[in-house]
Amino acid sequence: MLSIIIPCLNEGECIASTLAALAQLRARGAEVIVVDGGSSDGTAERAAPHADAVISAPRGRAAQMNAGAARARGEILMFLHADTLLPVSADALIIEGLQRTRRSWGRFDVTIAGRHPLLRVVERLMNLRSRLTGIATGDQAIFVTRSLFVAAGGYPEIALMEDVALSGQLKRFGPPLCLKHRLTTSGRRWEKRGVLRAIVLMWRLRLAYWLGADPGKLAMRYDRP
Repeated sequence: MLSIIIPCLNEGECIASTLAALAQLRARGAEVIVVDGGSSDGTAERAAPHADAVISAPRGRAAQMNAGAARARGEILMFLHADTLLPVSADALIIEGLQRTRRSWGRFDVTIAGRHPLLRVVERLMNLRSRLTGIATGDQAIFVTRSLFVAAGGYPEIALMEDVALSGQLKRFGPPLCLKHRLTTSGRRWEKRGVLRAIVLMWRLRLAYWLGADPGKLAMRYDRP
C-alpha cells in the first residue's frame, strides 16, 4: 500500500481540490492521511470527506509528517504538499520504479503552476539540481519505503529545510529514484514575494543552512514579509 501524507495549515482554499485529484489513487488502494497543524479556516472539516484519516499534530511540517507516518499503514510513504497535484498514475510509477531500480526512495520532477517566465527557469533548475545532488525538496513529493524512513530516523523536527535534511539522511542508504514524470505545484510561494526575490531568498537560505545556520532563525527570515 502507498500512504500519502499531507501536512496542512490553513489550506482550506485548496485542500478539497487536492484530495479530489487523489480519488483514483484511493480507489486503487492508496491511503490518504491529512495532518492538520491547528488550522483556523476549516481545513480539517473540508478534508474529512476526501481522506482516509484527518489527524492533528503540533504545528510544524516535520512534526506533522512524522505524525502522519506513524499513523500510516502503507509500506511506501509519500509526503505531499497541500497545493500539489500528482500524475494520475503516480502509484504505479513509484511502485514499478522502486522495484525496477531496487532503490528505496525518490521524488518526481516538478512543474510550477504560474505564467511568470522565471518559474520555468526555477523548475528546470530544481529538477536538475536534484538529479546532480541527490537532494529532494518537499515540492517534489518525496516517497520512501517505511523501513528506510524508520532507519533514517524520520524527518528531523527543525523549523525549515526538513526536506533537505531528510534527503541527506536517506542518501546515506542509497541514491534517490528521480522520476521524470512531472507533478504540478502551485507557484504562489514565488508569486507572493515576487519571483526573482523569492529565488534569491531561497538560495540564500539554502546556502546559510549548508554553512551551519540555525534552521529556526532561517525560518524567521523565510516567514518575514
